[in-house]
Amino acid sequence: MTNFMFIEVFKSKIHRVRVTQADLNYIGSITIDEDLMEASNIIEGEKVQIVNNNNGERFETYTIRGERGSGVICLNGAAARRVQVGDIVIIISYAYMTPEEAKDFRGTAVFPDENNRLVKGGG
Repeated sequence: MTNFMFIEVFKSKIHRVRVTQADLNYIGSITIDEDLMEASNIIEGEKVQIVNNNNGERFETYTIRGERGSGVICLNGAAARRVQVGDIVIIISYAYMTPEEAKDFRGTAVFPDENNRLVKGGG
């Protein structure tokens, strides 16, 4: 019998984006500009961790694709109580893989500008 072990490792990150909206009355999730999702290799419906640099909150939700090029970062439902519009957050996703797979895996990180737009030539 072969034993399999999986570990959870960093997969993707959108580093330091500004919250543009918070909608308490929307069904829970985070709406993210499709450009940012695509560049960071995060897909719609994926579980993500949100780290709020302004207040130290850390929580999990799932993603909804937002309008491409809009810069939208909107916390919905109960998560809206964990942020203020203008807060700086980091959006992180993780993946399960074997330790052997993890040794060679390199996650994706994007570093948008102050308007939540991708920086040409890198970022």
